[in-house]
Amino acid sequence: MLTGPSGSRAPCTPVVAAVTDYTPPAGLESGKRVSILRLVHPGWVMTVPVPARQPGPVTESPAAARRMILPLALAQFIASYAATNMNVAISAIAKDLGTTVSGVQTAITLFTLTMASLMIPGSKLTDIWGRKRCFLAGMIVYGAGALLAALATGLGLLITGYSLLEGVGSALMIPPIYILVTVTFPDVTSRARYFGVVSGAGGLGAAAGPLIGGFVTSAISWRASFGLQVLAVAWIIVLARRITEPARPGRRPRFDLGGAFLSAAGLFFVVLGVLQSRTYGFLVARQNFSIAGTVVIPKGSISPVWLFVAIGALLLFFFFRHIRSAERKGRDALLSLRLFRSRTANLGLGTQLIQWLVLQGSFFVLSVYLQKINGDSAIQTGLVLTPATIGILAAAAAADRLAKRHPQRSLIAAGFAATTIGMILLLALVRAHSGVLTWVPGLLLFGIGVGVMLTSSTNVVQSSFPDADQGDISGLGRSASNLGSSLGTALAGSILVSARLPEGKPFAAALAALTVFALAGLVIALFMPTEPVRAPASA
Repeated sequence: MLTGPSGSRAPCTPVVAAVTDYTPPAGLESGKRVSILRLVHPGWVMTVPVPARQPGPVTESPAAARRMILPLALAQFIASYAATNMNVAISAIAKDLGTTVSGVQTAITLFTLTMASLMIPGSKLTDIWGRKRCFLAGMIVYGAGALLAALATGLGLLITGYSLLEGVGSALMIPPIYILVTVTFPDVTSRARYFGVVSGAGGLGAAAGPLIGGFVTSAISWRASFGLQVLAVAWIIVLARRITEPARPGRRPRFDLGGAFLSAAGLFFVVLGVLQSRTYGFLVARQNFSIAGTVVIPKGSISPVWLFVAIGALLLFFFFRHIRSAERKGRDALLSLRLFRSRTANLGLGTQLIQWLVLQGSFFVLSVYLQKINGDSAIQTGLVLTPATIGILAAAAAADRLAKRHPQRSLIAAGFAATTIGMILLLALVRAHSGVLTWVPGLLLFGIGVGVMLTSSTNVVQSSFPDADQGDISGLGRSASNLGSSLGTALAGSILVSARLPEGKPFAAALAALTVFALAGLVIALFMPTEPVRAPASA
């Protein structure tokens, strides 16, 4: 009840004389719109600030949602495709460029290192530049890299285009994909639907990369594969003009250059160490490790993998000290330590790492087995692995229906269980030169399990934080996924090289080791909270 002009307590009915929307200057809610209601009554006038409806994307209709999600899913497909298709074109590229197989493998390694080390800084830029602008910038850099790689006349240009520019572009464009889905769709079920589309596209790119890359390389040229990426990027940029992002709450932070250097360098050395296991082994060095012609670690000593990992761990230790100091002094840090206080998110990040470890490691083992033991071509290998691709797509299509009926924790656990059973079936049924039908049950279950848990764990992690933290958690989640992918292929490759077993048995040993990791992922999922994830309000 409002007080009248004589101090009476009689009821009165004010009239809304005007409603005005305005945007405060930078520094005051960082451009967040506010409505001013002017209430007029005989004897007094009152102005009341109330929140105004913030500009956001049009997602009321399925058609509008599809227009928004299509470029994001295509971008994730291209990023996953680029990470896997090069493996089937190594020999063709080396011959055409007049370089060695080792040189092309170095280019692939540098792409992985660039993308993994810059993912957290790239994600932070979404808070500064805006999600859509960061996504488009990443696509432009990526497209320029693909064009340069397609026109490369030597290994140096290939490394510049593919390893550096495509790596930087991936680090800029991948985090906004998951941030935009999270902030655009308000509830866990709708997020599950569109995370399913994006995760399905990523899984399809990873699974179909060798098939498409092998077909294009065999039928046309390895350069055509990069040319197709350029055309796809141009199409995505045109489609992305329809993306409308919600306003980010709070002010825009300053970029933490020191934190970016420490995190990038730390992740670079950790991933580099993991990748070196293919050459030197995980535990004992299989050959001398030399620097500038001087043997630093002799054959038979501890593997140099741990030297690189230790350097990376030390840099990451200083990184966490740096961000803790920055937060205590009230400065903007690259990453907030509060992200690590969420038990659900921490366990979800663990499942993400293991999922990609199992997915990429298994595809690596199975692809090499089909080509080395069965003598299949790259195209034949891709066709044999098609049931896994079908399973991933089927699970992604059912993501929203599953989210409505089951908690995300249950879906992650079920996904790991199905993946484990699929891998056990592969170990039990597949033999050298056995028929295609022996592959189908295991691969189909494997694909369904991977598709279910990829969507659910991403949903859990992203939905655990408000919109203001999406830039931080998206970069952290993508870093976990990249580290898992690197660990998976490195672990599998190390076992294949070092296992002293009869022909075919090292592949079984590698797949068995990956099955153990899948079981570990199942255990982690069972420790996740049982209550459903609720999308928090924006801070």
